[in-house]
Amino acid sequence: MRTQNAPLIELSNYEPPTYGVDHVDLTFDLHSAGTVVTARLTVRRMTGTAVAQPLVLNGDELGLVSVSVNGSNYPNADVDLTDETLTLAALPKDETFELVIVTKLNPVKNTKLMGLYQSSGVFCTQCEAEGFRRITFFPDRPDVLSTYTVRLEADVADCPILLSNGNPGETGLLPNKRHYAIWHDPHLKPCYLFALVAGRLDLLSDAFTTASGREVALGIYVEPGKADLARFAMDALKRSMSWDEVVYGREYDLDVFNIVAVSDFNMGAMENKGLNIFNDKYVLASPDLATDADIMHIEAIIAHEYFHNWTGNRITCRDWFQLCLKEGFTVYRDQEFSADMRSRPVQRIDQVRALKAGQFSEDAGPLAHPVRPGAYKEINNFYTATVYQKGAELVRMLATIVGPKTFRAATDLYFERHDGEAAVMEDFVHCFEEAAERDFSQFMHWYEQAGTPTVSVEERFDAAANTLTLTLSQSTPATPGQSEKQPVPIPIRLGLLSSSGEDLDLKTDAAAVSNDVILLDQDQMDVVFEGLSEKPTVSLLRGFSAPVNIVHSQPQSEQLHLARHDSDLFNRWQALNTLVSDAMVARYHGRDNADDESAVVETLSNIVFDDTLEPAFSAQALSLPTDGLLVDLIAKDVDAERIHRATSGFKQRVGETIGERGLGIVAVARRGLDAKDDLTAAGIRSFSNAVLSLLVASRVDGAVAAAFEQHQTAATMTDRHAALLMLARAEDATFSQRAIDAFFERHKDNALALDKWFSAQSIIPGAAGLKRVEALLQHPHYTLSNPNRARSVLALFAMANPSAFHQKDGSGYRLFGEQVLRLDGTNPQLAARLMTAMNKWRAFEPDTAAHAKTMLEGMASTDGLSRDVSEIVERCLA
Repeated sequence: MRTQNAPLIELSNYEPPTYGVDHVDLTFDLHSAGTVVTARLTVRRMTGTAVAQPLVLNGDELGLVSVSVNGSNYPNADVDLTDETLTLAALPKDETFELVIVTKLNPVKNTKLMGLYQSSGVFCTQCEAEGFRRITFFPDRPDVLSTYTVRLEADVADCPILLSNGNPGETGLLPNKRHYAIWHDPHLKPCYLFALVAGRLDLLSDAFTTASGREVALGIYVEPGKADLARFAMDALKRSMSWDEVVYGREYDLDVFNIVAVSDFNMGAMENKGLNIFNDKYVLASPDLATDADIMHIEAIIAHEYFHNWTGNRITCRDWFQLCLKEGFTVYRDQEFSADMRSRPVQRIDQVRALKAGQFSEDAGPLAHPVRPGAYKEINNFYTATVYQKGAELVRMLATIVGPKTFRAATDLYFERHDGEAAVMEDFVHCFEEAAERDFSQFMHWYEQAGTPTVSVEERFDAAANTLTLTLSQSTPATPGQSEKQPVPIPIRLGLLSSSGEDLDLKTDAAAVSNDVILLDQDQMDVVFEGLSEKPTVSLLRGFSAPVNIVHSQPQSEQLHLARHDSDLFNRWQALNTLVSDAMVARYHGRDNADDESAVVETLSNIVFDDTLEPAFSAQALSLPTDGLLVDLIAKDVDAERIHRATSGFKQRVGETIGERGLGIVAVARRGLDAKDDLTAAGIRSFSNAVLSLLVASRVDGAVAAAFEQHQTAATMTDRHAALLMLARAEDATFSQRAIDAFFERHKDNALALDKWFSAQSIIPGAAGLKRVEALLQHPHYTLSNPNRARSVLALFAMANPSAFHQKDGSGYRLFGEQVLRLDGTNPQLAARLMTAMNKWRAFEPDTAAHAKTMLEGMASTDGLSRDVSEIVERCLA
């Protein structure tokens, strides 16, 4: 077992491996309670390794059966076995030698869902980051690259499907009604990319012809009877393969590409070479079971894992500190894919919403860390929004700075130079330096510094000289372990709007401006724009060109001008979102100005009746800031109940302003939609549901009844679930519970749909919401053993429902802490992910925060607390 008091692992202490493994030959004799793994390793002494240097192998909860070297049993006296390592000191003097290790596992009792486990009768693996050590003793680090041959043996009836990485080889029957299959992966890979799946599964098959004319067999394996639900995922896969060839010149490199969907999986998906394993919520879809948002996520995650074939697999990371090398680049690639498949501005709005809710919040609390952290105790705790989302934003900034042609040249150079290697961030950035012929050493500060930079902007318009001077300055707040910050290069895309709303030409001789981008790479700089006959309205950070906060004392009239006229749709949304957020914060502090708020409400309500706007964009504009965003904006002495009153009061006023006319708009928008699954229909559904949600929140006559009717008659899960969310929070005795009960009866036998039923109730606000969560935890269909089900209640309650979670008497914290401790005993990785909800506890008023601290301190003193949870608690309390 891993110990709680884990050592601190630091990037500065990295040393290359003393031994490599050229080839791994694995045989699995699969049994639920007694799987035997025989690992035959071709071990190579690395250059400069002394003959007497011992070989240290990682292991976790393994039963060691035997060890042999070059065909002879290894002396027991020379075996040093601990809870976490197997050390072999008496090794041959040869440069290479064969090491055979036999281990015994109990997959059915592996509730951690790391390594080899069995769930619902299916054997499955998850090896990233350090799960392979739960299969066999091995140098479990990403810079040990090997080829693999795998032989799987299992019962024919229980496991007719036997899958592993690479290309399929020989198959055959064995005695005792068993059979075998051999797989070979010719590409070098680290052990974290190893995978196997064995069980009873249905197959949806297809094929893809690559740009060079090779045919690749495609397969998606799902639980029996669910193959039809994987058709959209298959279509997304083929589009991803084609897109990667066109945009990046990357062709698939094996004869087969398989995906397996399982119900018990800690992550969203895993990019194992040639055998991606997915949480089934990101594969299975039909109009009646998945929302339009689910479909969008399936498309993005299918693409993400496929794109890893080159950015993560063919080129992997040297050590886990370089996790952003594969994840940041691959997130950027899947974001660009989604933008090409859908509405680019709407996708960007969606991405930035998630970035601000997750990563900006992370950066502002005790869990803040650099995109490339300098130290960790448990690597599983660094699969964070900072590594993934902020990592993607850094790649996006590089693309903005160098332009599309040079960006492609840089990535081509990266693929050519580092194919088959375990690389570091400097390798990636150096390719941009060469392609662009410029120095990017300052850019590395983005990877090394935590915190969200703030860009302050001051304007000076000189009517006599027809000039506008922008003074821009940057600063980054102190974060845990980093009090001093260096300036970073910040690309700020901007525009200048005339009084009629048109874009003006940017006339400047400032060296820092290229096309429409200012590169702020100093503490402060002035940029002068000339030839202006009137004071323009400045549109800053178009497309969200950098992950920063902007402080710009822009009058409300100019913000409204941007919200109504900016040619950059992202900035139209951003201006409106800022106006609404400011109005909500003013309400919270009791200093709301009726006239100012009226102007914002009127602008919002006009969007409902503006048929020139893309419905999906209008939906984003009408999806108002959450309670969680206001927590981040207020940031000190927060009263969660008062925040909820402020947000709900503002939404109520918007709905009242829209009025009953809005019901007519909803009715017209929904006419003829039924179960259409094209992007236009999805946009209209999102728009009509955004409008109806505001009307229900404001109790407009007939709105609740309309929502209930939609719930009962909806042809899609999108409309049924949206109505459930509205009604669950409506506190309407006539319709709310009826909708909750009806949804349960309809979907009680479908696990993914039932997760939506749990989550809809987990975000009921206030004390009533806490009571509902208490009841859900006792529901016969609730279980902590399934990650999706646990997240559907605990994650939504703690991360998306401040007024219920942050109760002033601490009852929300106590309930949450009890559940996390229960989960820690079986699945510490999931427990730690949930604990990140405590990142904001210091932001709340002192009495509330005191209860949070008591819960955290009690958890810290718990005997047997896992390394995963212990590190999160320790950082929250620091």
